[in-house]
Amino acid sequence: MSRSPAPPSPSRFPRLPSSPRFWRSPLRGPWFTSVLGVVLLGGITVLFVTGLLSYAAYNPDLSPVNDKTPDKGLLGFYLFAWPTDPPWLYRLTQGVHVTLGITLIPVLLAKLWSVIPRLFAMPPARSLTHALERLSLLLLVGGALFEFVTGVLNVQLDYVFPGSFYPLHFYGAWVFFAAFATHAVLRTPAAVRNLRRLRHEPAPPADEAGDGAEISLTAPSPAPPTVTRKGALWLVGGASLLLFGTTAGRSFDGLARRSALLTPHGGAEPGSGPGGFQINKTAASRGIVAAETSADAWRLTVAGPAGTVRLSRAQLLDLPLHSAALPIACVEGWSTSDQWWRGVRLRDLAALVGHEADAAPDVLVESLQRSGSFRRAALRANQVRDPRSLLALDVNGEPLTPDHGFPARIIVPAAPGVLNTKWVARLTFGEL
Repeated sequence: MSRSPAPPSPSRFPRLPSSPRFWRSPLRGPWFTSVLGVVLLGGITVLFVTGLLSYAAYNPDLSPVNDKTPDKGLLGFYLFAWPTDPPWLYRLTQGVHVTLGITLIPVLLAKLWSVIPRLFAMPPARSLTHALERLSLLLLVGGALFEFVTGVLNVQLDYVFPGSFYPLHFYGAWVFFAAFATHAVLRTPAAVRNLRRLRHEPAPPADEAGDGAEISLTAPSPAPPTVTRKGALWLVGGASLLLFGTTAGRSFDGLARRSALLTPHGGAEPGSGPGGFQINKTAASRGIVAAETSADAWRLTVAGPAGTVRLSRAQLLDLPLHSAALPIACVEGWSTSDQWWRGVRLRDLAALVGHEADAAPDVLVESLQRSGSFRRAALRANQVRDPRSLLALDVNGEPLTPDHGFPARIIVPAAPGVLNTKWVARLTFGEL
């Protein structure tokens, strides 16, 4: 009599991601995940704070032309009058924001890899606390990927996502950080305990490693190791260091600047000489033609309570001129060293149309460019009154080049680059 074949061993069945034995990397474990989590806890907190400072620097509650996040409601609670001192403030805060964000990418990816088994844990929720943790994890992963991807695309000036970067990144940041804070509250105590052990975790007991149980980060049947956990951390740290070295230089000069291959968009400096420093928008890209900026065609319109005056570039050069050494810093994270600007103080132009120079009000600045964001921008009174705030006509001893805003541009200490409007056509002082 023939015997019936023995039933196949359960180990021969293909395992699903919901099974702990599906994940076999010996690197995963609470200690490895906790180290990455602590790094992200500090780094993402700094990113969030510097991101709020960047948004505040735009003075979005000053005028609708500055506000790229409609219906922000209570989320605008932190807004305040952005200061003009120190003049390198935005250069520092946004440089930290972008450079740190790119540097943390390997840490973020390693952290997501280390906890991916938990994303497939079954059942989805075993208690209210567990349900909150799983929900925060879903929003955390989605929010992190969204914020980092859109941030990197913005640095590279690749706006392939739908809608404006400003509201997308703003609301995405709040969703992400809310999930991040919830997750941190729930998981930080366990992370601290794991770090204190500083040793490899034992495999979980058999009754905790079954297909229907919560998935442990430690593989119950790990594959042979090819690198230690500390070696993996060194690999992650080395990748972050490489990204830092190819990013941070855009905030400096000399060799460090030439080493910044990743930001922004790997472009070279625009030539040499007095105008040989970084730009984003060229005159050609904004439809500015020589015919409308010529001496015969261009006039600056200045409006205020005493009326309106129209000034040619030659007439502006006949007014009292002042100089200021100021950098330019942009939301993409790049900045220049101090450039020497010369022009007419904004407060003096306000005085031409009926305002006391020491009590100059807000101003609406309008550019010749006909399309693109921030062709109109508002500056606060404290920015207008600062004696270093200029309608610049020259830079580094020479007239502005077309790409740097000829015939006239705004330069204000500590303001984001987009508020330093180029190709200025009109200034309106007073109620905006």
